[in-house]
Amino acid sequence: MEQKPARIRILDAAHELMLTVGLARATTKEIARAAGCSEAALYKYFTSKEELFVRVLTERLPQLAPLLRSLAAEPGQGTLEENLTEIARQAALFYEQSFPIAASLYAETQLKRRHDDALRQMGAGPHRPIEGLDAYLRAERTAGRVRPDADTFAAASLLLGACAQRAFAYEATETGALPEVEDFARRLARTLLGGISVADAAARPAPWSA
Repeated sequence: MEQKPARIRILDAAHELMLTVGLARATTKEIARAAGCSEAALYKYFTSKEELFVRVLTERLPQLAPLLRSLAAEPGQGTLEENLTEIARQAALFYEQSFPIAASLYAETQLKRRHDDALRQMGAGPHRPIEGLDAYLRAERTAGRVRPDADTFAAASLLLGACAQRAFAYEATETGALPEVEDFARRLARTLLGGISVADAAARPAPWSA
């Protein structure tokens, strides 16, 4: 059986180690060893562990950024509910898979600071999805499907914050099970629409007419 290219083996090994021992403890030396190559070979493809982390997120996990970019580029396509449901579904899966990788960073303050500095230099970071969803909602506001007075940044923060919280907030329940992703995404999208959608706003009676 033909061996996978070195870059693919390194990404596979990094993904597995980051999941099992955490980002903080997954050293480039251990990743290279698991990939069956030298540490020098690893640095031929990736400049740092931070870059490797970002590549794992973008090449091994559900992809949120391309979806947000495509929706923002063509507002008015599909229904708002369909689009927000798919965004919530992808976001919930992304955070579910990325949270175990990154969680160990929060136990080491200095390492977390260095990691954040590196992500800043690379133009990456956990704020990017919020900015991307905000951009999409602003495009829909311009297209007339989101209320003119809607706070799109707050709406983006609420949706993605709920998706991120789903990744860790239910472990202490009796079952320890996450909410089922399809139902979770659908309910979240419908609830958010109640606050920002032009159609939903038009359907609600004025407070003085109730």
